[in-house]
Amino acid sequence: MLQPSLQKNDKKAKVLIYIVSFVVFATVVLLSKIKLDVDLGFNVHVFAQANAIINSAVAVLLLTGLVTIKQKKYLLHKKIMLAAMTLSVLFLVSYICHHLLAGDTKFGDIDHNGILSNEEKTAAGSLRMLYYFILLTHIPLAAIILPLILFTAYRALIGEYEQHKKLTRITWPVWFYVAVTGVVVYLMISPYYN
Repeated sequence: MLQPSLQKNDKKAKVLIYIVSFVVFATVVLLSKIKLDVDLGFNVHVFAQANAIINSAVAVLLLTGLVTIKQKKYLLHKKIMLAAMTLSVLFLVSYICHHLLAGDTKFGDIDHNGILSNEEKTAAGSLRMLYYFILLTHIPLAAIILPLILFTAYRALIGEYEQHKKLTRITWPVWFYVAVTGVVVYLMISPYYN
């Protein structure tokens, strides 16, 4: 096992994790209500594409992290998981940029007018229901994953590996699901970007 990287301070860690989680959640919610009308000279949906690439990389890192911990390669596992966390921060920045600059896109909105006609709903068919099912599972899990990731990482960084392992049984599958469904959501909605 690795030596702890941080000194244990559960009270301070809890407060910090809850504050960071709340600020990030509040920022995402508040900024999702705003659309900036700025011409950057490029298609702002490049941020959504970056998000899908980042989520794909995070999913691969999570799988690799799982393999390395099973092989007892603790230092490599730590580096991989810290890389996954770093990419998740980059994802968050890119996600906020995309929503600030592109606004919302409705699944099936072929003419990009923000209103789904009956013809557009019919054309989207049952894929529309599948899209919303995936999206409605993805969003709440994406909202709760940050504090789970931070608490799980904290337990590892202070050397409480049994608690880390218990939290990981919840955190890992949720984080992996959020990463994978983030890519699926992008692949499904991107044809409707204008």
